[in-house]
Amino acid sequence: MTATISSSPTLEPDELTSSSLLRLSLVPVGSTPALLDGAWWPRSRDLGAELPSLTAVLEALWGRRITRVTVNPTHWPVVPGRVPVTGHVVKVGWFLAEQDPHELMLLSYRRGRWNLLVVPPQTPPASAAWLMAAACDPLGTSTASRLMAEAARLRTVDEADRAVEAVWDSEGGHEARDPAARPPLPAATGTAPQQPTER
Repeated sequence: MTATISSSPTLEPDELTSSSLLRLSLVPVGSTPALLDGAWWPRSRDLGAELPSLTAVLEALWGRRITRVTVNPTHWPVVPGRVPVTGHVVKVGWFLAEQDPHELMLLSYRRGRWNLLVVPPQTPPASAAWLMAAACDPLGTSTASRLMAEAARLRTVDEADRAVEAVWDSEGGHEARDPAARPPLPAATGTAPQQPTER
């Protein structure tokens, strides 16, 4: 399995939609600790199916065995207690009030903890690319939920702009305006206008 992993947050939407890739973007190695260590865009809300490939890739990258994963069950229909991963089993737990609903936490026994923004599977590619880049900002101070809210706001603004542009284009742009509503243009002449003379 290959992974789309960005050391700098510059994933293109077509890179994010390839069915053979794990859609994952991580903060560059050696960066100052941020609230999030990256973002993961699973293809479904089935933790049992999605976690094995994620943990396998991250264990290879980090050189540490992931022993536990926690989620907020708000967006996961089923939270299995254990998920078999290559060579071992990962325990899966959940926290309702204590964990951001858009975040997945991975733990390596006594060796580390990583927090990933979980991009919803149905997210449009352009929004997913923005979210993955924002979650990888080493200076980022936004929580997963704040990033999701900002992405929704940007999507709304973009859709409104596109709607206005579509209306503008359907009316023929500036040519389609009512000629009576425009001030008349002065007739062009070859001579400069005359200045009034004083009497």
